[in-house]
Amino acid sequence: MKLAQMTWYDVDGRIAEGAAIMLPVGSTEQHGPMGRIGTDTICAEAVALAAAEICDAIVAPPLAYTPAPFNTAFPGTVSVSADAFRTLAEEVITALVAQGFSGVFVVNGHGANLEPLNLVAGAVAPEKLRIRSWWEPAPVNELRKDLYGDWEGMHATPSEIAITQCLLGTLPANQATEPPERLSAAYLRAHKGDRHGPPAEHRAAFPDGRVGSHSGLATPEDGQRLLDAAARAIAQDFAAFEALSLGR
Repeated sequence: MKLAQMTWYDVDGRIAEGAAIMLPVGSTEQHGPMGRIGTDTICAEAVALAAAEICDAIVAPPLAYTPAPFNTAFPGTVSVSADAFRTLAEEVITALVAQGFSGVFVVNGHGANLEPLNLVAGAVAPEKLRIRSWWEPAPVNELRKDLYGDWEGMHATPSEIAITQCLLGTLPANQATEPPERLSAAYLRAHKGDRHGPPAEHRAAFPDGRVGSHSGLATPEDGQRLLDAAARAIAQDFAAFEALSLGR
């Protein structure tokens, strides 16, 4: 259930019963030759909404403007500073708790969000905030590996493109029909959490926007499997978090 589509009477009743809330967090950035600019936000919100159907949760409007400075050399990317995002996220989370929600469960879709969000978590009681990337649960991560192996890569991944395909249809593959350059284990370690270089250098190194990810492997059918697996796992995690936040 979307918070934005509820009346305050509806929300008041749910809070009185005891309820945590999901908060999707994504980005607005390029996602390679066949990926939508809003891919991270689309995926985070879709997983949250599908999970909410399973566990009867409320889903807040997503946060879509987040740090993505390394991609600003690509048209369409809108990046905000990590400090600005941290401040906004903390104020939104604090406001939701102040409204009476027992806790906030962040469904994340963008690696660069994690460091600022973890700083917010350090200032909030553990039972009031949980941060979980949609791909993080073991069943989802294992499915990604089974489907794509090393071609999952780091950015414009076939798994996230597949989810957008199952929701919104496919787009022309363009250069994504050809595999990108493979990433070394050392590169993966050094750049974990979207720790990429300056925008011009990043685009020069990855001119079509993909970072080791073979987006062309994505299919809508894979996307549905990934969405279903992520929804089940996130719903289970949310239910456990909600019980903790309510002291049950």
